[in-house]
Amino acid sequence: MSKDSLINGMFSKLADISESFVFYSLDLGLANAAGDPIKVPLILLWLAAASVFFTFYFNFINIRYFKHSVALAFNRYPEPDADGQLSSFQALATSLSGTVGLGNIAGVAVAVTVGGPGAALWMAIMGMFSMSTKFIEVTLGVKYRHHPDPEDRKKISGGPMYYLRDALNNRGIPYLGTVLATLFAVACIGGSIGGGNMFQANQSFAQVLNVTGGEASWFYGKGWVFGLIMAAMVAVVIIGGIKSIASAASKVVPFMAGIYLLAGFIVIAMNLPSLPGALGIIVTSAFSLQAGVGGFIGALLAGVQRATFSNEAGLGSSAIVHATAQTDIPVKQGIAGMMGSFVDTVVICMMTALIIVISGVYETTDGIAGVELTSAAMGSAVSWLPYVLVLCVVLFAYSTLITWYYYGEKCLTFLFGEKRLVALAFKLIFCAFIVIGAEVELENVIRFSDAMILSLGIPNIIGLYILAPEVKRDLKEYLQTLKN
Repeated sequence: MSKDSLINGMFSKLADISESFVFYSLDLGLANAAGDPIKVPLILLWLAAASVFFTFYFNFINIRYFKHSVALAFNRYPEPDADGQLSSFQALATSLSGTVGLGNIAGVAVAVTVGGPGAALWMAIMGMFSMSTKFIEVTLGVKYRHHPDPEDRKKISGGPMYYLRDALNNRGIPYLGTVLATLFAVACIGGSIGGGNMFQANQSFAQVLNVTGGEASWFYGKGWVFGLIMAAMVAVVIIGGIKSIASAASKVVPFMAGIYLLAGFIVIAMNLPSLPGALGIIVTSAFSLQAGVGGFIGALLAGVQRATFSNEAGLGSSAIVHATAQTDIPVKQGIAGMMGSFVDTVVICMMTALIIVISGVYETTDGIAGVELTSAAMGSAVSWLPYVLVLCVVLFAYSTLITWYYYGEKCLTFLFGEKRLVALAFKLIFCAFIVIGAEVELENVIRFSDAMILSLGIPNIIGLYILAPEVKRDLKEYLQTLKN
């Protein structure tokens, strides 16, 4: 039995069980524009409904305080004497390094392929709603963070596992809090090894292999070489802890986002006469009934799903790193954290959608999707842009790896305490799985890890609904302070 078959076989049953629960879908009895039946995963409804609810509950904080969010994210109002390890910008950049990944390139292309150009508009709209969910979870992450060493107030652990346990304990429901926090921590560790690790290594290697000649490439059959290089690059950063991770992320994220957006602007510039028409197609397709009700719903769901799954709002992951921000005002960091959903979905995901639509490749190419479609869109404008895309893919994967390592380690710390041996063992295991991920086919592993990551939203959002009135009171106090 090959190593691929062995690893996939081990995860087959787990993937089936977890998918049947997390991805349980409702069949609407309709077909999308491509003729495929439309099924709605309940986890999608769960995450999307929360974003819409919190937007109304907090009186459209995502729009009313958008400008304030930008100012806070760029350290306009620092607190040099406050507890914490990272500036607001470093926390945001590190959070973005975990959310901005291959889904922003491949996932958006799939959404446009399945739902048509109109999916892009719904994606942007949902990205705006998601900002409100990001606000509440980041606020709680800072409010209920822990100082494992009383002598060192700068050293911090935080995230949903802490606010679920402690805040619900304060409300007299400690058992529920402990169960939800434990479920979150276990799922996060599983997700960090799978979707946050092996999937990133696997897919980034696939793109390097593709652009260097496929079967004729020197890398063909040598995924472990790429995996070792990537693992070494990750190890150098994660050994230094959150300060090192944040330092790397605050440099890598602006660089990789800048390169990707610049490449996108080049494609737009080369197709500038088509820009008004492309924007028109995106808007009209979003509301068009030309393909029937099924076509309209298909576009809506494809866009909502991409936005919801891409920016991780509701999953609580970003609260883990935002908890380390240097501030004594949780609501302030919550407002800064909202910008993560906007940059991930409205800026980067929309750029991917726009270059695919403006280039017209979604209509002229059959049988390709994902990164290949985005690559074709760039290649149609300038022949060497697909090579730039590969650089972006590798950087996106790398940044996701270092951040999801931190998420996994913090959840491990929550379960087993601050033990150096446990942290060292996890570092070694995490780096080993990067090599494995680059070398083998991981269909069942990826299915299982996707379920683990999305299942984070179940315990987290239950807690958010319970704790929303508390955050609303804190927000009211903060806004009153601003006025005064």
